[in-house]
Amino acid sequence: MKAVILAAGIASRLRPLTDNTPKCLLKVGTKNILELTIENLLANNISEIIIVTGYLENLIKSFVKEKFPQLNVTFFYNELYASTNNIYSLWLTKDAVHGNDMLLFDSDIIFDKQIIAELINSGFKNCLALKKHDVGAEEIKVKADEEGKIIEISKEVKPSEAAGESIGIELFEKKSLAKLFKIIDRKITVENKVNIFYEAAFQDLINNKDDIYAVDISRYYCIEIDTASDLENAVGVMNNKIERR
Repeated sequence: MKAVILAAGIASRLRPLTDNTPKCLLKVGTKNILELTIENLLANNISEIIIVTGYLENLIKSFVKEKFPQLNVTFFYNELYASTNNIYSLWLTKDAVHGNDMLLFDSDIIFDKQIIAELINSGFKNCLALKKHDVGAEEIKVKADEEGKIIEISKEVKPSEAAGESIGIELFEKKSLAKLFKIIDRKITVENKVNIFYEAAFQDLINNKDDIYAVDISRYYCIEIDTASDLENAVGVMNNKIERR
């Protein structure tokens, strides 16, 4: 199994904090977001990691090589990071993950390491981490049936019909992953849809009868860092965890 971390974005909503620091290297207490993600992967015995960089890529590469010198990390550079979305960054990894199962991570979340185990041990070939809470217009929302099989995933799902929010951690087995990348390749190379969310490809996969299930991880901490207040909340969560030890 290989882990893919998408870390190409500019994170303009966090400026001036991200003027000279990529979002994934922002500190949450004593450690940065990327460091926490990698430690969670290693705690789950996943050491083959792919990181897609873009904005201030040299800082990310330098940090990883210095902090985790023995780690097997492959870097891909999204030179179009300023004009593309995460579907394009994911597309760049297609050859590197071919023939493998994949865990996919957005690089702007802090989360309990147990969430990874929950997905791997769920019994589902393809699944994503779902946080159940009141959702609004901006979240990637999930509509699912009674068994947790996803019917629809997008920002456009009606909040009243949503089971919750997809937090940006997904697991795909290799056969479905190959189909997913065919969809992504078509969207990028034929349709030129380089500035959309990768969930649009998930929806096509679902429409083509490959099931993706939602795994409820609401009992674990998970915070997406989009704003300065999100970062402040995340620091509070991490400090609380340290105090409880």
